[in-house]
Amino acid sequence: MKIRITLALLFLVFSNEVKSQSDIPQDYLNDEFHKSRREALRASMPENSVAVFFANPVRNRSNDVSYVYHQDPNFFYLTGLKEPHSVLIIYAEDQVEEDKTFNETLYIYERSARGKIVLGENTGVKGAKEKLGFTHVYPAQEFIDKPVDFSKFDKVLFKKIGTDVRQSGWEQPNLYALIEQFQTSINAISMPKEKEIDSPSGDLVSVVDNKTLRTLMANLREVKVAEELKLLKKAVEISCVGQIEVMKAMHPKMSENETQGIHEMVFKKYGAEFEGYPSIVGAGNNGCVLHYEMNNKMEVGNDLVLMDLGAEYHGYTADVTRTIPASGKFTREQKIIYDIVYDAQEAGIKAMVIGSDARKVDRAARDVVYEGLLRIGIIDSLKHGRKYFPHGTSHHIGLDVHDLNNRSSFKENMILTVEPGIYIPEGSKCDKKWWGIAVRIEDDVLVTKNGPVNYSALAPRKSEEIEKMMEQESVFNDLQLPDLDQGE
Repeated sequence: MKIRITLALLFLVFSNEVKSQSDIPQDYLNDEFHKSRREALRASMPENSVAVFFANPVRNRSNDVSYVYHQDPNFFYLTGLKEPHSVLIIYAEDQVEEDKTFNETLYIYERSARGKIVLGENTGVKGAKEKLGFTHVYPAQEFIDKPVDFSKFDKVLFKKIGTDVRQSGWEQPNLYALIEQFQTSINAISMPKEKEIDSPSGDLVSVVDNKTLRTLMANLREVKVAEELKLLKKAVEISCVGQIEVMKAMHPKMSENETQGIHEMVFKKYGAEFEGYPSIVGAGNNGCVLHYEMNNKMEVGNDLVLMDLGAEYHGYTADVTRTIPASGKFTREQKIIYDIVYDAQEAGIKAMVIGSDARKVDRAARDVVYEGLLRIGIIDSLKHGRKYFPHGTSHHIGLDVHDLNNRSSFKENMILTVEPGIYIPEGSKCDKKWWGIAVRIEDDVLVTKNGPVNYSALAPRKSEEIEKMMEQESVFNDLQLPDLDQGE
């Protein structure tokens, strides 16, 4: 009953925040957040430098169909813009041009009349000023027609440009043309040696720098501010509700795909726009594939079902994994393996303190797993433990599920996963009774000055608590759909 009340309250909170007099959610990050992030980056940039950011490319799905657009995380972090074919330039110092003083410029795509018919209105120059808080904004075509003179800067910082940007597309100028112009500009200044700078070591340093910007952005993004934590907490709790509802609905005849569908239906119910990564639902031996994505087993049977799914809410991504017995009760062997992983996760969470680091978390969890495997005879030496626990224990989350970071020691308001696992594929060199057992438990843990805070504690983790939750009735089991004709 206590859990049901908690879920009902969560639903009220989420529903009230999403509903408003407007027809869109009102809890997006505001323009002041994005402006503060630009200011923080500017303060960390080298003197007389300029940073260049491009929006993500449009990805082709098939023929003339594109994938649903998803913005580059750095670009979104600094602008709030969720549209393609745009460029952001941030200057370390104020610039003066035609009696105008500015320290940033946004070149934004202006959708054509045809584009507006097909895809609808977009932000454009006017919207960037009114909604995003920029003052120095131009149509994207200006970036090509009036190229920026990068030669006057000591450093041109940018992210290494990928090779997956397509030239095709009827909307112009597209990202390909913007990048092509940028490359022409920097090629002109990266060749002459007189533009190289003497470093303190006596070495020559190139003006064009596609490495430093990653470090600067990672310094910002690895520590979350209050606005980000609010969205991350919601994304995590939505993901937990999905796990809980599947625990209640699970039965041996359920398919992996249906299991995925329940999770993702819950995500949408609470306003999450996307999944943060391809959903992983692996029953039995399928769970031994770390990034299993087929999810096409027709019946989960009496196997363990490993469910690694995360809702993406307003850009921020959770990453929560639970492993449950499809029958509702762990077998003896399943429970032994599960409880070893649980104890390992507890050890890892305890290491999530200021001044610690991901290596210490990994070591704490790994020691428990290896000793447990040795104790029950699956391995005959601790040095063989990695075979059954082949991945790391922690990674940052945020705008990316594996969020940008510099592998720094833990600071207040960093949030990372703790996700030990044991995977025993069929054919392993151990007693057959262990074959096909795969367990991962993953939680999203905030580092605070008062110790670790588990954002995903809402979803049961202990084996006994999971079994108790699975005894509850599910609204999904009352869902009746017509049978489809299976004839020719």
